[in-house]
Amino acid sequence: MLIRKSSALLLFLSLFPGHNAPRSAAQAAAPTAFGYSDFAKESAIEAKFLDVPSAKLAGEELKTLTAEPHIAASPEDRKTAEYVAEKFRAAGLETEIVSYRVLLNHPKVEKVEAFDAEGKPLMSGPTREHVENDPGQDDPRVVMPFNGSSASGDVTGEVVYANYGRLEDFDQLAAQHIDLHGKIVIARYGANFRGVKVYLAEQRGAAGVLIYSDPQDDGYFKGDAYPIGPWRPETGVQRGSVQFLFKYPGDPETPGVASTPDLPDSARVSPDGNQPHIVSIPISYHDASPILQALKGPGVPQGWQGALPFRYHVGPGGVKVHLVSQQDYQRRTIWDVIGKIKGAEYPDEWVVNGNHRDAWVYGAVDPNSGTAAMLEAVHGIGALLKDGWKPKRTILFCSWDAEEEGLIGSTEWVEQHAQTIDHAVAYFNTDVGVAGPDFNAAAVPSLKQFVRDVTKSVPSPVAGTVYQQWRLNHDKGDEHRASNAPLQPGEEVRVADLGSGSDFTPFLQHAGVPSTDVGSSGPYGVYHSTFDDFAWFVMNADPKFVYLQEMARVFGLESLRMADADVLPYDYPAYAREITSYIEAAKRKAGDAGLSSMDFGPALAAAARFTAAAGKAHTVQATPPPDPTRLNQALRAAETALLSPAGLPNRSWYKHTIYAPGEFTGYSAVVIPGVNEAIDAKDAARGSQQLTALTQALDRAAQTLDSAH
Repeated sequence: MLIRKSSALLLFLSLFPGHNAPRSAAQAAAPTAFGYSDFAKESAIEAKFLDVPSAKLAGEELKTLTAEPHIAASPEDRKTAEYVAEKFRAAGLETEIVSYRVLLNHPKVEKVEAFDAEGKPLMSGPTREHVENDPGQDDPRVVMPFNGSSASGDVTGEVVYANYGRLEDFDQLAAQHIDLHGKIVIARYGANFRGVKVYLAEQRGAAGVLIYSDPQDDGYFKGDAYPIGPWRPETGVQRGSVQFLFKYPGDPETPGVASTPDLPDSARVSPDGNQPHIVSIPISYHDASPILQALKGPGVPQGWQGALPFRYHVGPGGVKVHLVSQQDYQRRTIWDVIGKIKGAEYPDEWVVNGNHRDAWVYGAVDPNSGTAAMLEAVHGIGALLKDGWKPKRTILFCSWDAEEEGLIGSTEWVEQHAQTIDHAVAYFNTDVGVAGPDFNAAAVPSLKQFVRDVTKSVPSPVAGTVYQQWRLNHDKGDEHRASNAPLQPGEEVRVADLGSGSDFTPFLQHAGVPSTDVGSSGPYGVYHSTFDDFAWFVMNADPKFVYLQEMARVFGLESLRMADADVLPYDYPAYAREITSYIEAAKRKAGDAGLSSMDFGPALAAAARFTAAAGKAHTVQATPPPDPTRLNQALRAAETALLSPAGLPNRSWYKHTIYAPGEFTGYSAVVIPGVNEAIDAKDAARGSQQLTALTQALDRAAQTLDSAH
């Protein structure tokens, strides 16, 4: 039963406050939350907030946002910006639309032709995405399947199947003496970021890449395909960016610099740093099937067989493919929408909340389920403003543009605010807000318990709290999310580590802002296709929009609780435990790799100093001084202290010494990335240098925490 009455919500708050161990009945009568000396007033404010977000309104907002295809920089994209701005202003937020001029490609021609060994045509495409009775598929504004950041070209070559296009897959081909020079690689989606597939193929000499969705991964092998069920239909295509995101995101011509409309051309650089030089085209398994079926050469290794009804072969031989890609690259205008509520006590401390708005086509799940949830969170906070409430800290709600092309809108905004971004005490992200009922989250370790505690205060549409349902379904998380540390005693649900793939990346990994990312998952096979529309969402994800309402409550409550906390509720002892476990694991890994010259002693000693400083700071947080300003400044600065001024080797835009997207994964996090990637490369000298950088960062963070008391 959906509980919406304030009295019932107050009961939830008192029963599930969740930072500390089980409490007595007397303690349970007074709700508590870490970071608050007296939580009773805040709990009443939160109860009023939780009563406002509406499932019905969220559904209406999602329908409006997905009424038209709205790829970044299109007129329809501008209309969604104006719609969000209107909603922000109606809630009482000081609102502006911020423009950037960024390099984007839109497709002019995409062509795939396959021929057998005798030159007989096998297929010609791409085939139009089509199923029975989908209401949006025939809109002429639906962009043809293409890859953002793809090169233009006209190439023909023999085909080689590369499984998921992972580093180990390409290494397996090399071990079989299969030369990729001049070949067309065909790889299936999954296991890594699509840009990594193209990057590795280009490094190995390929002339082009086809990326298809195998039914084993998100099609009929999983269950019924749309329109019967939620999985990818035969003609469904996953569009996406193949920008080399692991090098740097954002406008490819302005790494580290905001691409404002008045930026002179002299401040721009060649985009070669994170753009492929070869053609890549996404296709459906309808179009991939005749290519793969005609392919000769050795049978595929163990684990490479997909679900199409024939034996897969590696190639080359049996089939040639002709690819034509004509991309229209221009500097195009994109639009971020920024809504602001000025803080009453600490106006120079910001709680930043964000979700992207642009979509490859309609984007009902990705991203506009998150946008609808954010609008209802704003609706709830607007109701508090009308009652006379003011947050202690400034709250920003941000609707990012051009995320799909490479996290562009958020990255440009962070780069524009480089001198003041340390004012941000937290960045809260949602993207795929609702693909189904299974809540999941990722965060820096200092905010993992914070997320758990917030979900203990939000009712679930099923029963109990979001946290209770999360605990029951914690093994159904997002495939891109994983944690590199074991659960600690008392932790019942795993909060994943932040890799990349959404707008938290510039905040955490470039600017050092503590971040979280929340969403809810489910059977979702129409990612980045035209079928990710309102009809699919109502049929499969959230028919009554109650999970949109749930996500609005979680997202908004994160912001409220952080904005009004007496002491910033970071958990640095948890951070220290995870970092120590990362270093110990890397030490074992280096030993297994025979890199005995790498000395982990100084890094482990620095981790011990950080652990001690974290413990002392946590004690002070529990009994803060009357004026916690100095304490809060030190707590916030400790995250930034973990940045390396030099950045990571070969990708200096990424500065965080603890978390980065993997160079060969793109999505999932690599922990202590400088060290671990050096070990993977068997480069002991680089590994030692990165251990020194890590040691220095941990010592900076420890000294920063020590200054808090």
